Amino acid sequence: MSPAFSSGAMVRVRDDWPERRGPCHIRTPWYLRGLVGRIERPLGAFPNPEDLAFGRPAPRRVLYHVAFEQPPVWQEGQPGDTLLVEIFEHWLEPAA
Repeated sequence: MSPAFSSGAMVRVRDDWPERRGPCHIRTPWYLRGLVGRIERPLGAFPNPEDLAFGRPAPRRVLYHVAFEQPPVWQEGQPGDTLLVEIFEHWLEPAA
């Protein structure tokens, strides 16, 4: 499985709220939804934990390290402070 994004690509975390549609297990932090980050690197493809949590067949999805500027996330920190998070590809879209 080839990664859709390469290191350095700017991406936006999907602003989606599946928990409002019913029971779900989400690995993407709610506080990052809608924010723009930078792909640090792809980590490989792994079974989707959102399906594994319910015992469903889990397609493999590419997982990334995504870096975010910290001040816009938590309204604290200094310029240059970053937050590094693992996010699966299906939660990411190209940043416009």
